[in-house]
Amino acid sequence: MLSPIATLNASILTPGGLDLDRLQGLVGRLSIGSVDYGDLFFERSEAETWSLEDGEVKDASFHQDTGVGVRAVAGDRQGFAYSSEVSVPRIIEAIDAAVRIQKDSGQGQVAALQETSAPRLYQPINPILERASQFKIEFLKSLDAAARAADPRVTEVQASLTISYREILVAATDGTLAADVRPLVRLSLTVLAEAKGRRERGSSGLGGRYDLATLLTPEHIEQLVGQAVSQAVINLEAVDAPAGEFPVVLGSGWPGVLLHEAVGHGLEGDFNRKSSFYSGKLGTRVAAPGVTVVDDGTLVDRRGSLNVDDEGVPSQRNVLIEDGILVGYMQDKLNARLMGVAPTGNGRRESYAHLPMPRMTNTFMEAGEADREAMIRSVKKGVLAVNFGGGQVDITSGQFVFAASEAYLIEDGQVTAPIKGATLIGHGPKVMQAISMIGADVALDTGIGVCGKNGQSVPVGVGQPSLKIDRLTVGGTA
Repeated sequence: MLSPIATLNASILTPGGLDLDRLQGLVGRLSIGSVDYGDLFFERSEAETWSLEDGEVKDASFHQDTGVGVRAVAGDRQGFAYSSEVSVPRIIEAIDAAVRIQKDSGQGQVAALQETSAPRLYQPINPILERASQFKIEFLKSLDAAARAADPRVTEVQASLTISYREILVAATDGTLAADVRPLVRLSLTVLAEAKGRRERGSSGLGGRYDLATLLTPEHIEQLVGQAVSQAVINLEAVDAPAGEFPVVLGSGWPGVLLHEAVGHGLEGDFNRKSSFYSGKLGTRVAAPGVTVVDDGTLVDRRGSLNVDDEGVPSQRNVLIEDGILVGYMQDKLNARLMGVAPTGNGRRESYAHLPMPRMTNTFMEAGEADREAMIRSVKKGVLAVNFGGGQVDITSGQFVFAASEAYLIEDGQVTAPIKGATLIGHGPKVMQAISMIGADVALDTGIGVCGKNGQSVPVGVGQPSLKIDRLTVGGTA
């Protein structure tokens, strides 16, 4: 099996008339005048999607792209240009456009390119090639049939299979030479259940950086169908959610999306240089005792993991909040340099046509010692939220609104009726202070997360143990 550098040399550099010596010369052209840093980002990608509706695969697509992005950084300003043609003339044109931000003349210092050493967290495979089209179609049809057979109230089924393969190569003026080969698969299921004139949806999904043989199994059909159908039929019996301020118990796993949005973004370096609630608060208490939040891009086969980030920095395990104390931020190279710290392996971009910025990888809260049943027993009247749909967050203020897709009433220490229309409304930092019990059941999501920021989307992971929040506003329908 070829190394990532050898793979990229064969698939991108050689067809573009490039080799490593020529690459060193092109990187040298970026270091001119007041330019502090520059990089070339090469990418070749493939993506395939299959969508099923009404028992038939009605939509399929395949997309392939190759290109190079060129960046020059002077102070906090960035010059950027990109080309969908990888060739020496087009790269030189892009370099000349990017370095126009420089103010002075003269040649700067350029380090010799040295290959970055990084762990291999996933196999450098192309999962698109693993199975024939007919196999993928039949698998989605089997998923549809299983969902309809699971409960007679299921009337509609939608399923999708998304497969991508991405090769990236970074060469930079600081001597970085790094490559990565990234597989990614995701399987999603949504069902609609109807009874007594009422209709409710349920959904589930799985994914990660592994092969199709691991994803497309009978066991995963059973798992996805069980989760989606259960959620839909439970919601058929749901009563209106109460409104007011209540204790709230959050389930483990996917509910960590609230942590990701309401807290995680505020710990990214670019926000902290400007207007985050957490700016300038290193070393101070920002959460309840026992709360430890980690961003870890080194988890094997996880959706948010990276061997190296999109600036060629190896992924790391970064502790952000430790026992309630803010101890770190997530950094790309630009913001790390401006803040006088080291990059943390969080420089990410959607594609070669986008600038990198600090982004999360797999962000989660570590386990405590409490039992979820004990949390529930401690609540006189409140809400148990075990799954979430969409939400909105104001990064600057920390205010958030999240819709619960599966939630229940807690009455006298017992879980009673499922509820519909529950939204959780609050201030991220205040909610972190209001956590009174942390479960031992930490879990990450099943591999479905997508994070949007400044118009760019990247795959991420989220997670947490069960949590009890003493006070949280619930916007309901009752």
